[in-house]
Amino acid sequence: MELRHLFTFITVVEVGGFTRAANKLGYAQSSITAQIQALETELERPLFDRLGKKTVLTAAGQRLLPYAQEITKMHNLAIDAIRSETALSGTLTIGAPESLAAFRLPDIIREYKKRYPDVKIVLKPGVCWELHDLIRTGELDLAFLLQPETEVRDLHLETLVQEKMALIAPPDHPLVSYKHVEPENLKDETILHTEPGCTYRALFEQHLNSHGIFSNPDLEFWSVEAIKNCVMSGLGLSFLGLSFLPLITVQKEVREGKLTLLAWDDRPQRLATQIAYHKKKWLSPALGEFLLLVEQHAAGWRQEEFLPALYS
Repeated sequence: MELRHLFTFITVVEVGGFTRAANKLGYAQSSITAQIQALETELERPLFDRLGKKTVLTAAGQRLLPYAQEITKMHNLAIDAIRSETALSGTLTIGAPESLAAFRLPDIIREYKKRYPDVKIVLKPGVCWELHDLIRTGELDLAFLLQPETEVRDLHLETLVQEKMALIAPPDHPLVSYKHVEPENLKDETILHTEPGCTYRALFEQHLNSHGIFSNPDLEFWSVEAIKNCVMSGLGLSFLGLSFLPLITVQKEVREGKLTLLAWDDRPQRLATQIAYHKKKWLSPALGEFLLLVEQHAAGWRQEEFLPALYS
């Protein structure tokens, strides 16, 4: 039983004849006749009696009518639910490292939830390689990644913004007076690290190692906020995040004079915030609207002005 046949059947009933139905639907009258005959053949019952110039429902047609109306009504509701922005629903599962979850995503999620309150958002933390795997297994709809710009065969990756990195110290640290901090200057310093296996930490350690500096993981933390608090208390200096973090994560503390940025060349370890999803992923309306909102916010990120000239 085809939907278009049911729509035609209802139209014939509403307008009171085949010719009028053909005019309303833009079909030839022969097409209307063929569609009704197809329904009658399938149901093995006549649906209309032709009484002179009048077309009236048979008993079978009267029984079919409420079902046809309900079927076509549900069809229209289904289309409206998919197409209507205000009716978006479902669940989006998003992965992100702590730094992006705390400093890039809140404004996006807040605005999205205001627009689409019926969409549930689940945020899962993780390091980049874990998030790659979760995308592949379908456990994530998309992920925000902080990593060197890269391409992955089975993932769609889009760079949103280049992130500047920060080497931080308490304001009274001796290295604050240095015009430029070199890797060898960190040889005897206490360095606070984030968890092993993270992109930031690996890149920082690789950079130090390339200059013959092999630092021991004196202190390791799973929290960016814990690292900042320890640096502010004078326990040591640190790259925020995975041995360092984006400059956005320390802007507030630098402005308040609680942290100082050291004159460090961050270029060998620069990272990008990227968004990723599987190349075979179906972009649902809810996900499509989220991606559009991300791009709008990313355009603003690319215009951000950061504090110190030494990180320009």
